Amino acid sequence: MADVVSRWVDGLAVYERTGHVQGSDRSPSVVFVHGSMDRAASFAKALRRLAELSSVRYDRRGYGRSIGAGVAEGASGHVDDLLAVVTSTQNLACPVVVVGHSFGGVLALAAADRRPDLIGAVGAFEAPMPWLSQWPSRTAGGSAVDAARTGGPEEAAEQFMRRMIGDQRWERLPASTRHTRRAEGSALVAELSAMRSPGLPPYDLETLKVPVIAGHGSLSRPHHVEAAQRLARAAHTNVLVIEGASHSAHYTHPTEFAQFVERAIAAAERG
Repeated sequence: MADVVSRWVDGLAVYERTGHVQGSDRSPSVVFVHGSMDRAASFAKALRRLAELSSVRYDRRGYGRSIGAGVAEGASGHVDDLLAVVTSTQNLACPVVVVGHSFGGVLALAAADRRPDLIGAVGAFEAPMPWLSQWPSRTAGGSAVDAARTGGPEEAAEQFMRRMIGDQRWERLPASTRHTRRAEGSALVAELSAMRSPGLPPYDLETLKVPVIAGHGSLSRPHHVEAAQRLARAAHTNVLVIEGASHSAHYTHPTEFAQFVERAIAAAERG
């Protein structure tokens, strides 16, 4: 497997790996976009199953090593960042495939809607749709926004993490790690609030011009399942279900998540 090269793009920490796909130098490269309170490293297990793949992943603004880059201005600001990463990457066979998990899937879809000339296909795993009227309010994201009103962004980050990984795992984290994760609260609250503001979603399902692969875990919450199914119907494709997985399938089921990535690559190659 090729070495990973680290670099910076507009204050964002970017990690690039050039693969070697035998017999084809035009196989699409993949840009990975992580979700809320996550970072680029979350895709490492899946990438070990995709050893020949040319890939790019990055810590989104306000997270991980990109925390010093400040907070993005809504979903549009994150899309600007994603497109900057795509266009700055060397040795990419354009258009690329963008694979996003959770909020990263929303950004991947929005970027493809804006620049279909740069993006050949999107893999969106459980991309949320909190703008829908039937979206539940008592989600991890909704609870974090409520916590921010009384305890500030750091408290919002802690409440989100406790909902996602459980109280016991949170308490076992080193104090320095808990401090770092709480410091990401400003980025979390900004993107969650933007996704719940009135108005249209950051992409139009009816006008997307690129192939879209939607996925969800068989054990995921009903609202995530419905969002993935809605996306698949709009894209006129079947949803990919990872059996035994829930929202964090890229952590818990990396082999199956790698297969999800391969499905998106195949969609791009078919055009």
